[in-house]
Amino acid sequence: MQAGTTILALGDSLTQGYGLPVEEGFVPQLEAWLVARGHEVSIVNGGVSGDTSRGGLGRVDWSLTPEIDAMIVTLGANDILRGLDPAETRANLDGILEVGRSKGVEMLVIGIEASLNFGADYKAQYDAIYPELAERHGALYQPNFFGGLTGEDEDLSKYLKYMQPDGIHPNAEGVGLIVEDIGPRVEELIARVEEGVGG
Repeated sequence: MQAGTTILALGDSLTQGYGLPVEEGFVPQLEAWLVARGHEVSIVNGGVSGDTSRGGLGRVDWSLTPEIDAMIVTLGANDILRGLDPAETRANLDGILEVGRSKGVEMLVIGIEASLNFGADYKAQYDAIYPELAERHGALYQPNFFGGLTGEDEDLSKYLKYMQPDGIHPNAEGVGLIVEDIGPRVEELIARVEEGVGG
């Protein structure tokens, strides 16, 4: 086994840990969860608050420094908030994953579900982006960043309990549940790195 896995978490405020003390954000909580489960791992916080998929595409190349073994991509929430064309978001995310693949890093794509604010067709187009691109680029796929907050029944009253007052960003307890939900998929990502599959 190698000396440890270094993962870049490329994202927006959800990755960056908006509104929370540093240690309570997504990246520190995820890293602590993985270390507690025996993984030797370091996660680089590549979250930029307010970033869109276009912003992520603009910085992915220089963010994937030589020591990075894997990348988690969680982008698109701000694209949705701004009502950007799903085709543009798809092209940007496709570009991000293409850069990751060209650099030989293992990848995990985490989906963001669109609301119905812009209509059912918009939502359908948007939600299809993540699984299709993950499959195309041989990446792992986690359907919904917020899946750990609503559970099977997708109870929104439960969901709001785990959000900050803005209703957009999770609170520290919410982040903990998100990490528990996403963590096993990140363990798969680490296993891929350790096995040297893909590339």
